[in-house]
Amino acid sequence: MKVDNATAAVQPKTIFPVLIAISLSHLLNDTMQSLIPSIYPIVKNSFHLSFTQIGFITLAFQLSASLFQPLVGNFTDKKPQPFSLAAGMTFSLIGLVLLSKAPNYTLVLIAVSLIGIGSSVFHPEASKLAYMAAGSRRGLAQSIFQVGGNAGSSIGPLLAALIIEPYGQKNILWFSLLAFTAIIILTRLGFWYRNHLSLRKQSKKMIAEVRMHLSKAKIVSSVIILLVLIFSKYFYLASMSSYYTFYLIHKFHVSVQASQIYLFIFLVAVAAGTILGGPLGDRFGRKYVIWFSILGVAPFTLLLPHVGLFFTCVLSIIIGIIIASAFPAILVYAQELLPGKIGMVSGLFYGFAFGMGGLGSAVLGALADKTSIEYVYQLCAYLPLIGLLTAFLPNLKKTAHP
Repeated sequence: MKVDNATAAVQPKTIFPVLIAISLSHLLNDTMQSLIPSIYPIVKNSFHLSFTQIGFITLAFQLSASLFQPLVGNFTDKKPQPFSLAAGMTFSLIGLVLLSKAPNYTLVLIAVSLIGIGSSVFHPEASKLAYMAAGSRRGLAQSIFQVGGNAGSSIGPLLAALIIEPYGQKNILWFSLLAFTAIIILTRLGFWYRNHLSLRKQSKKMIAEVRMHLSKAKIVSSVIILLVLIFSKYFYLASMSSYYTFYLIHKFHVSVQASQIYLFIFLVAVAAGTILGGPLGDRFGRKYVIWFSILGVAPFTLLLPHVGLFFTCVLSIIIGIIIASAFPAILVYAQELLPGKIGMVSGLFYGFAFGMGGLGSAVLGALADKTSIEYVYQLCAYLPLIGLLTAFLPNLKKTAHP
């Protein structure tokens, strides 16, 4: 078989400058997003909100961030839009400005929805861009891309503790500078995307090395299992990202600022786990990483509600590292199940993850109002046992090109 020399030269390369730039953009995007749960204690006191209303803030953000993602991904699979990333970030910028000025609960909901719309454009397109620059190291590329987001999610609460908590809601406006920076980076990436669309076609050909020989029914059932695993992971993460501060304040009587520091520690652990998941999937197989990440975290989640503050912090680190390693492996596994539909698959899984996070926050908030915040953690501890479904996923074997 004759191979074009240019194609052969391009295909194996992992283009790290592009991956680093898109990861930095992800960091900026998710730093802005993470301000939303970080200001919950502030808006709860300012507007006299219940846990249920707090949950609906997250639901408004997550639904706006999730519903459009598969549609955006599917559309741009057919008609690439290199500058849509910068355009989407403009919605986040408007949402941040509005959130800093919002005088009531209704405008808070509108503001977080605008930030969510920005995310609905960013994630499928940015994930596709990372895939284009991945070469043959798709798991590593997704980890580099996603660790930026996880790092941003961990920085947000820390910045909120230092900048917003002492001085009030209006200081959210300073974070609009992050949106401006992201727009500049994404515009430059848009030019690269436009000038390297040939890599998009080559990345589709590279996926052909995965010879699955699976029936359509098996592929559909595998996607459903992956989505159920996403449900398990993100319902549990919703309990941590939205209510961990309240849990620590209620059970251990720590201050608001101290609780945000503990949340920062957990989110740093999540970022560390994300770094590991992709490369380990490249090396050992994505199914094994998924199995370990979802089911392997169960002993620690079951123990968490029954220990003191120190070991709560220790267990949160272990939980964050293990559970976060799943998503890069799940996403690339799904992309290999559905070759040629990178944007749609990325949008579906990011959108479903956001949706489950939002639904989980709303459901768990209502449950906390009816029972207690401690009961929420006792119940959520069993969610990782859903990881047993990983046994029904097929092994995707690679074969050489003819």
